[in-house]
Formats: sequence, structure tokens, C-alpha cells
Amino acid sequence: MTSRKRHATILLSATAIAAVLAIGSAEASGWLPAGLLSRLTGQPSRVPTAAAGADTPARPAANSPYRDGNYTGPAYNTYYGPVQVQVNVQNGRVISVDVPQYPADRRASQRINGRALPMLESEVISAQSARVNIVSGATLTSEAYLRSLDAALRNAASATPGTGSTGI
Repeated sequence: MTSRKRHATILLSATAIAAVLAIGSAEASGWLPAGLLSRLTGQPSRVPTAAAGADTPARPAANSPYRDGNYTGPAYNTYYGPVQVQVNVQNGRVISVDVPQYPADRRASQRINGRALPMLESEVISAQSARVNIVSGATLTSEAYLRSLDAALRNAASATPGTGSTGI
């Protein structure tokens, strides 16, 4: 291995270690999108939930089309398995997108989805809609994710008081 490659490998390793050490504080400060850390680590998300006993979703922000709550889209089949999303809306804004179903039984699927799902979630949170680009190399997963997300967001937009939020 050349000196330049060795130096690059050491630098990359140091960066990865620093990132791992910073994750806990990053989540606490809100640096990472909600749900991203839980998907990467396999640990449950620590996103605060709505108060227990609330029967109706809260009113959205004045300019938001979404009502507060958790809304689950239908599962869409892909060649490698189904993809289903659950959108979490607080104060009329999408704060996280959980993915209860996605292909993960093959190493290739784990690698692809481990990269694509956080990217999609980040883009959806930024755009506050399902109108985002698909992830290159994860076309089938991206398309199913966005179809399920679109249905969940339509439910969030049409939710009426007393109907509650949808669940898994």
C-alpha cells in the first residue's frame, strides 16, 4: 500500500471514529434528522411523542397542509420485498419518516437500504413533501418508499378531528 493510500485510510478511519463518538450528542442537539439514528443503530427512536390520551390530532401550523400525528402508508411490493413508511407530523411539519417494512434479507438490500433510506428521509424532511428525487442505485426502493409516503401524506392532509392518526 502506498504512503498516500495509507494516509487516506487512516484519515478516513479517524473521521469515522469521530462521527461515531459524536452521534449521541448530535441526536441530542437535533443535528441528525429524527429517525435517522434509530435506523442506523437499530435502537428505538427517542423522538418525543404526542401527549397520551390525545384523541384528536393537533391543528397544523397555519401554512401547513398536514395535521399532527403518525400516518402509515400502504406497503408497496418491490422485486426484493415490500416497502412501507410511517410519517410523523408535529406542529404541521414532517419531523421523521420511519420505515417499518423494507427489504433487508440480503446483504445487497441491507447495503442499499442502509444508504438510501436515510437519504430519502432527509430529503423528505427538507422538502416537506413526497416530491423528491429517487436515490441512484436504489430505484425500486425509492419508488415504493415515495408511493407509500405520498399516501401517508395525503392521509395527514385530509385527517379530520376525531379520526385520530393511523397506526401500524
